Amino acid sequence: MTRNTDTGDDSGDAVTDGGVAEEGQRSDFSPVAALNERFGSDFVESSQFWLPPFLLVGLFVYGAIIWNLLISLTDFTGFGTPDYSDLDFQMYSRALADSGFVDAAINTFILLVGFTLVTLALGLGLAILIDRNIRFENTFRTIYLLPMSLSFVVTAQFWAWMFNFNNGVINIVITSLGLGRVDWIGNPDIVLWAVMFALMWQFAGYAMVVFLAGLRAIPNEHYEAAKVDGASTVRMYWRVIIPQLKGSTISASVVLMVFALKAFDFLYSLVGGYRPPNGADILATKMVREAYANLNWAYASAVAITLFVMTLGIVGPYLYYQYNRGNL
Repeated sequence: MTRNTDTGDDSGDAVTDGGVAEEGQRSDFSPVAALNERFGSDFVESSQFWLPPFLLVGLFVYGAIIWNLLISLTDFTGFGTPDYSDLDFQMYSRALADSGFVDAAINTFILLVGFTLVTLALGLGLAILIDRNIRFENTFRTIYLLPMSLSFVVTAQFWAWMFNFNNGVINIVITSLGLGRVDWIGNPDIVLWAVMFALMWQFAGYAMVVFLAGLRAIPNEHYEAAKVDGASTVRMYWRVIIPQLKGSTISASVVLMVFALKAFDFLYSLVGGYRPPNGADILATKMVREAYANLNWAYASAVAITLFVMTLGIVGPYLYYQYNRGNL
């Protein structure tokens, strides 16, 4: 008896597991289709738009960070080429043993925390006042926000005139009240607070706008419910309104802390050099001074990596927070 090997059905192809391939299924694997399925239907087609900037950012930003990390593991100084054959953490040990680095780190932390907290408090107060439907609301909002449009250099020059020991407006007002002149920039005990006040003047308007947007997003029913419950204005804002500004507070805090870490150009313009007065030296100014004034490239790179880690410690949790909320 002859065995019939013709199935009479050629609609499917035999597969290795003994089954039959579905109709219309391609036996070959397409990388383009796989990428589009994983990252989006037009991932490959749109690569001509996002791939060039992606490569440029990867090279000049993240590539530069990695290169800077490698330099910090060498003993590169002066002119020449760094030796990558013997990498160690000597520069980081040197930084921890350097009193100048420790003082700059402490000043950076004080500026970071103090400037951020005071600016947030001032911005919140201004936002609440403007949200109360005061007269000339747009005028006040423009006045408070105007300093934000100025660069650090312009702000530094403005406050250098204000803080001038002999002819500064602040000292003129103080002397007219019968008090003695104050050396705002030369006194190491108060210079950091003077810098903090100037930066606060510039960024309080930004915090105000962020909080004002958050206040305007709160439904009026929340205000009315608090009033019906007999809550005073202070208690209403403290117990009902301010807790709903968590997102605005986090967003403004991240931006303000990053700007505090980038205050090099402000201090450089304020004193006209790489060396701020004693009491105002921060990690950013020490980094640039070690690199371009002392040519200690490896040591300056170690300070730069320290600043990068601090910045990552600020931005990283914020990105994680936004990711959990589905905003990324």
